[in-house]
Amino acid sequence: MAPLRAVHGNMDEPELQASLPERLVVEAGTVRIGMLHDPGRREGRAARLVTAFPGCAAVVYGHTHLPEISRHADVWILNPGSPTERRRAPHRSLLTLEIDDEQLRPQLVALP
Repeated sequence: MAPLRAVHGNMDEPELQASLPERLVVEAGTVRIGMLHDPGRREGRAARLVTAFPGCAAVVYGHTHLPEISRHADVWILNPGSPTERRRAPHRSLLTLEIDDEQLRPQLVALP
């Protein structure tokens, strides 16, 4: 089992925000994955995320509660949605990410 790594979100309590970083790059084998909660405005988001995390094969963000699996400049742009509050999303969801060597396989899981 892999170690748990996290970034803080805008609704986290101050003590938790102080204990977690705003951004993080994790390494899973030879694959680098960037993480942050709030990706900023929708316009230009993918390009900004790729630029903010150079050398990463994927960037995972949250905040919007809208699931996303897309690619920009050969980088996966991923948002798991939310397993608890779907808000404007079609369903509650989470994301799995399988990593073999340098291959990433993201999969969105819709929850009932």
